[in-house]
Amino acid sequence: MIYVALLRGINVGGNNKVNMAQLKEAFESTGMKEVVTYINSGNIIFSDDIHSRKELVSLLEKVIKDRFSLLIKVLVLSIEDFRPLMEKLPDDWRNDKDMKGDVLFLWDDLDQEQLMSGLVIKDGIDHVIHVPGAVIWSADKKLVTKSGLMKLAGSSVYKKMTIRNINTVRKLYEMMSALKDSQNEASD
Repeated sequence: MIYVALLRGINVGGNNKVNMAQLKEAFESTGMKEVVTYINSGNIIFSDDIHSRKELVSLLEKVIKDRFSLLIKVLVLSIEDFRPLMEKLPDDWRNDKDMKGDVLFLWDDLDQEQLMSGLVIKDGIDHVIHVPGAVIWSADKKLVTKSGLMKLAGSSVYKKMTIRNINTVRKLYEMMSALKDSQNEASD
């Protein structure tokens, strides 16, 4: 099975610094295969056919604590978990000079209905799509400071999510798909 591990809060603002090469080695030491990191913000793609998703979270959080002395929350998603998100992500949403686009990945214990009803979504500014396990959000860069979602950072639910920009999300899915394709070719 192909997975991505999304680490919350590493290498942000000079805090919780983790070297990606060392992180890759730590994942490999737990038995993860075909480990690849993407950018310096805690995105690790790997394969594993032994552990459940819950076991992977525990195993990876433990190795990060043991190797780096950091208590980092890890969200693990399979390529199948990612697919519905990619199907709902509008092709014209991006993260660039004109548009801010993010995916808010939610921990399982976050009540998604409660989250959605508690979000401040401003008409004409915020564009929001809910998919199982995530919220896709975009806003015009000129209006982003007026967005209701910019207030999430101070909220209690903020600690139960990890955020990636839309460009990163697309790249992660592309990398996961390429790994799956290479595995399929190897098994043929």
